[in-house]
Amino acid sequence: MFPRLAAIVLLALPALVVAQDCATGPIQCCNQVQPATSTAVAPLLAAIGVAVQDVTAQVGLGCTPVSVIGVASGGQCDAHPVCCENNSFGSLISIGCVPVEL
Repeated sequence: MFPRLAAIVLLALPALVVAQDCATGPIQCCNQVQPATSTAVAPLLAAIGVAVQDVTAQVGLGCTPVSVIGVASGGQCDAHPVCCENNSFGSLISIGCVPVEL
């Protein structure tokens, strides 16, 4: 029993390390990730009062958090897993996103 448990723990460690690399909050699973200047994103940024020229990184649309427990237990993101600097706009938009591997 102990060797089996040890094997499971060892296999889960890389997932936990990856999941903890996002220092700005939980890893997000976004339906779309686009540049701030794209025709889909620019109007949304303007609507929430963010100047498009101030955003140089990718923007995630339709994002939901991926929990560390979900990643460790085989949870997945079928869209775009990203780490974003600003997730304070609900699930509509996340700003400053970079891709991560789950």
